Amino acid sequence: MKKILIAYTSRTGNTEKMADYLAEGIRMAGNEATLAKTSSLKKAEDLSGFDGFLFGCPTYHKDMTGGMKQFLFIAESAHLTGKIGGAFGSHTHSGEAAPMLFDTMQYVCKMDMTDLGPLSLTDTVMESDDGMKACHDYAKGLSEKF
Repeated sequence: MKKILIAYTSRTGNTEKMADYLAEGIRMAGNEATLAKTSSLKKAEDLSGFDGFLFGCPTYHKDMTGGMKQFLFIAESAHLTGKIGGAFGSHTHSGEAAPMLFDTMQYVCKMDMTDLGPLSLTDTVMESDDGMKACHDYAKGLSEKF
């Protein structure tokens, strides 16, 4: 059983809902999921002991939130090179945060990112069963990398 940290920030609750659904998918795949808001992760040691990571952030003004950007400095200092990773986020119309987060994890943190790319869902999709299914499928796909 692998341990996956799902670290996220959420403004309206949709990215948090995604994190919850992703955790369900990780558990369905037989792994352990730990959920944490990025604001509770203050130092690199808070990211130790995990085999994989999912980072999530909503798109806010066509960008990641300031809190997520600060968290990424902590993640970079945690030396996550080679760790399995994935990125997710919700948005109303543009959806830039999840791809930016994915690229940062891949190119700055040097993580082994899922071949699925980032999971970026509109708030409308998150209000349907399709949102839950997409999150479950993404988590199962990430689990297959182990």
